[in-house]
Amino acid sequence: MNFLLRVLMIVGGLAVAAVGWPVANGAWRAQHADNISKTLEPGKPVRRVELLAGIAVLDRAVAADSSARRLLQRSEFLTTAAIGTDLKVSPEEQTAWLRRAKADLERGLANAPARGPDWLRLAVVRQVLDGPSRDVVAALMMSIETAPMLSWIWPARLRIIIDNWGYLTDEQKVVVRDSVVKSWRHTGDRRIFGWAIREPVDEMIVRFFLRNEPGAQEELTKWILATRPK
Repeated sequence: MNFLLRVLMIVGGLAVAAVGWPVANGAWRAQHADNISKTLEPGKPVRRVELLAGIAVLDRAVAADSSARRLLQRSEFLTTAAIGTDLKVSPEEQTAWLRRAKADLERGLANAPARGPDWLRLAVVRQVLDGPSRDVVAALMMSIETAPMLSWIWPARLRIIIDNWGYLTDEQKVVVRDSVVKSWRHTGDRRIFGWAIREPVDEMIVRFFLRNEPGAQEELTKWILATRPK
């Protein structure tokens, strides 16, 4: 009996090790990408070699442990490599990276849906790949639901809203309008509304959102003029 118990304990220990190894291995590998990920901070120059090194490390980490965190982290590297820098990227390379990022985002968000910035990243990637669509809107609405007032993603979110206005249902337009108004009221830098406007139709949409806000029309004009390219 003692012999059987010892055997069971050994087998049990091996089983735990076998189950835990992929997670530990993935975590160890991804630690190498954490330092590289600091290069993705806004305002910092990004070198191609650093991005490719980060992607390669995360490829190995995901192979060892394809958790939502690893997939979403890799999607950030892939998206940044494709469209988030001034690096010269061929159209073929850009599309390949974006398709990989899209697959990582869809897999990762299926298991970690409360990630507003990643839902917005998925909306951006879908739009760059295939243009404005109902699929872009679906990701956009999830980003609003899970991170309604996260200020640093609002410039990109507002642009996605404008680009996909024609694909919103009447119910979604109400949600989006309320969200834009709350952002206007609470943001510390309303220049984002001027930056989002590129064409006359963009201005019409934003003015429609803010039509009932006291003083908003005059202030919006000020920010449009202030952010217009010289």
